Amino acid sequence: MSESSYPAVGEAAPDFRLPTIGGAYESETEVSLSDFAGNRLLLYFYPKDNTPGCTAQACAIRDSWDSLKDRLQIVGVSPDSVRKHQNFINKFDLPFPLLVDAEQEMSKAYGVWVKKKMYGKEYMGVERSSFLIDTDGTLLHVFPKVKPAEHIALVEEQLEALPS
Repeated sequence: MSESSYPAVGEAAPDFRLPTIGGAYESETEVSLSDFAGNRLLLYFYPKDNTPGCTAQACAIRDSWDSLKDRLQIVGVSPDSVRKHQNFINKFDLPFPLLVDAEQEMSKAYGVWVKKKMYGKEYMGVERSSFLIDTDGTLLHVFPKVKPAEHIALVEEQLEALPS
């Protein structure tokens, strides 16, 4: 399996311009990193809508939404289509937007498009990882290969360690 090559903490987070749906975006809208300027942002990359781990992770964020929403913006990112994202949002009542990274450009820029292995078969896919970005677009923290059940606790811990 290939190693991830994440952007460096302290440097500018890689920019993007991709379609999104959900949260404040009632219909498909293209957004870029600059649209979140002035707010802390958690970009969380996950492999696929409606799979057990990805659903657990998204629902954990949803369940912690009240304690998180005033401290940062949260955006999920996967290669799934707008239609699949909308179904995922509706099915699990997700309060945050999901970005469509169909060509994996953003996943590659953040170093999470990697060679994976399952049942002896190798394939390319998204490595579940998150990135905390400061109000000025600087990368504050990387959460590599995060486990769905531990994700929110790690984010909360990091937020507590940051100056307000």
